[in-house]
Amino acid sequence: MFRLSHYMNLIRHPKPVRRRKGPVKPVVIWNLTRRCNLRCRHCYTTSADVEFPGELTHEQAMGVLEDLGRFHIPALILSGGEPLARRDLFEIAGRARQMGMYLALSTNGTGIVGEAADRVAETGFDYVGISIDGIGARNDWFRGKEGAFDLALAGVRACLERGVKVGLRFTVTGDNADQLPEILDLAEREGVQKFYLSHLVYAGRGNKNRGEDAGLARSRAVMDLLIDRAWSACVEDRPFEIVTGNNDADAVHFLRWAAERFPDATVAGVREHLEAWGGNSSGVGVANIDPQGKVHPDTYWSDYTIGSVKERPFSELWTGDDPMLAELRRRPRPLKGRCGLCAYQGICGGNTRIRALQITGDPWAEDPACYLDDNEIGIAGEGGRLTVTPFRGRSHDPAHRFH
Repeated sequence: MFRLSHYMNLIRHPKPVRRRKGPVKPVVIWNLTRRCNLRCRHCYTTSADVEFPGELTHEQAMGVLEDLGRFHIPALILSGGEPLARRDLFEIAGRARQMGMYLALSTNGTGIVGEAADRVAETGFDYVGISIDGIGARNDWFRGKEGAFDLALAGVRACLERGVKVGLRFTVTGDNADQLPEILDLAEREGVQKFYLSHLVYAGRGNKNRGEDAGLARSRAVMDLLIDRAWSACVEDRPFEIVTGNNDADAVHFLRWAAERFPDATVAGVREHLEAWGGNSSGVGVANIDPQGKVHPDTYWSDYTIGSVKERPFSELWTGDDPMLAELRRRPRPLKGRCGLCAYQGICGGNTRIRALQITGDPWAEDPACYLDDNEIGIAGEGGRLTVTPFRGRSHDPAHRFH
């Protein structure tokens, strides 16, 4: 996850770089269930509105939670399917709050009404992310249910009315990229505090529908627009946070934007912060527990299992000798192709490895979704000298950039 607004604020208000000390404890994304009332085209868990066998029992789930607490994970994100479809969601969430975890809920928002909205507020979630993938009928087509947009927007408003921090989550593809300006306008108009843009990852139905990926030029245009919006909010001191996920080339693109506009010393400081962050964190700073209790390097690595919490505690699995975790934690990683030659490995971390795996069968091949050209990542110089082309930011009306 690339915290665009955070790094923009460091341009205006520089701070010392915070280095990691000791082993990194992961943010855990816990898919509590595959059950979901929607059928989204890009769903990475291939969820549906049916009971799936083998999901963790209540007792098993509470045991996992106790282990996570003893392991002192920094944050817990409860997801699905649709997490509200799990009957003991609020009992799990309430115990997590008692243990002092940062607690987030990732939901489609359609069920956050009435008593459910009250319970979300009473539980004390630090953040609720609600997914919207277009305006009106476009969102409903993506999400496989007529009226889903209106229901999700009602969920957003219910959270805001109860003082819950809420954000919109948007997965960009070639079929909805043109809706991004309207989605951003909607977020700011409704008083939403955070916007998260996810680039498409080739997993679940997202893998089947990867022909709908936004394309390299469109991905760049999307980031140009987000940079424009984030900078406007930054200089106007408006509390609107923009974050992106699943394409760590976004951080390099942002750094190049900053290099065109600010003194070298400022950019050097920002680059230090980005290198301390380190880009893709699969198997390092992020982990996934799926509905059946299988542990993965992140939510998109469903085909690779480290082990099961039904057999061993998460803390043991995560600190064990799994060979893939060991490779993911190497710095630099054993990257190949353009990623292996890239001058920004220390920032990007090799981007999203699961896309390379899905396309080539090799998790260390270049990420096909990197939208930066060879010059921009420093691999087209003569005689080993790196050459950098100018930043290609906004040069025309943003409304034309997505067509």
